[in-house]
Amino acid sequence: MRLNSVFGVFFLALLLGCNSGKTRLDINTRDIQLPDVEIRRYDLDLFRVSVHNLKDGLEKMKPAYRFFLDTDLNDPVKLIEMKAYLENPRNLDFYQAVQVKYKNLESIQKNLTEAFRHYRYYYPDARIPKVYSYISGGDYDYPVQFADSVMLIGLDNYLGKDNKIYGSDGLPLYRLEKMSPDNIVPDCMLVLAKVLQPSQMTGNALLDHMIQEGKQLYFAEAMIPGTNPRFLMGYTQGQMDWAIKNEAHVWAAIIENRLLYSTDGQIVRTFISDGPFTAEFSKESPSRLGIWIGWQIVRKYMENEEDVSLQQLLNETDAQKILTLSKYKPQK
Repeated sequence: MRLNSVFGVFFLALLLGCNSGKTRLDINTRDIQLPDVEIRRYDLDLFRVSVHNLKDGLEKMKPAYRFFLDTDLNDPVKLIEMKAYLENPRNLDFYQAVQVKYKNLESIQKNLTEAFRHYRYYYPDARIPKVYSYISGGDYDYPVQFADSVMLIGLDNYLGKDNKIYGSDGLPLYRLEKMSPDNIVPDCMLVLAKVLQPSQMTGNALLDHMIQEGKQLYFAEAMIPGTNPRFLMGYTQGQMDWAIKNEAHVWAAIIENRLLYSTDGQIVRTFISDGPFTAEFSKESPSRLGIWIGWQIVRKYMENEEDVSLQQLLNETDAQKILTLSKYKPQK
């Protein structure tokens, strides 16, 4: 082969390689008009109120934070409860840590703005929620909440895995890995996915759970394409590498052991629930491998079914249909 032919083949391969990473989620949001997201700092403003003049301080805050303070502030019980919250030593520790960690939220606001631009692209009539940050007091199970078109971010859940408060609370390492600033926007989009698509499984087999969770991850990925998948999964980079490397092995184990259609609660929990690792595999494996595989199935389905919209995906309740049309077969 002549030298210029060699370079021609190489150049063609390079072009194909560059384009191979492009997916239907790579969209242009430049023309989508949306005000920049402002995260209202209830976490800071509330703790700046003097407990010695609590009622007047809260009344002044009320117009800006009606979601939190739309109550009768003449009620002494309400004031006693608020005073107890503000003077709680653990809440004060969280507040001080948040003050240091999150002097400003500019990068989070910028990333949320872009995520909501994607949201408006897929849902043109969608109402963009107001976003508030607050001190949850260590509500670790619900770091982000959504209610009445309001998104609440408990910043005390994202202080970094080395924060001493988490250590004193005895949180396991696998949970600490998800408690970083990088997890905030992915968590926000996953919560939004759950709001748009509450659980609507027609069955209770492992496959149903895998596809249900996989659809929500695909939605979140559509809102923040290009994000390292480990933040959507809540994995360390090492765990993410293990999941990618062993994808075919995990799928083979599910199929060969006839687990895919099992409704056994223990089997479902093994592959769906959070934990330090997946018991069926080595201690280097991450948990929730069924969710990871479910996400890959949904990705393949959407890659093959170009006419299926994101909304149609979320509304599709037939997990078997998604699996069949995905033609999912990971390479060993």
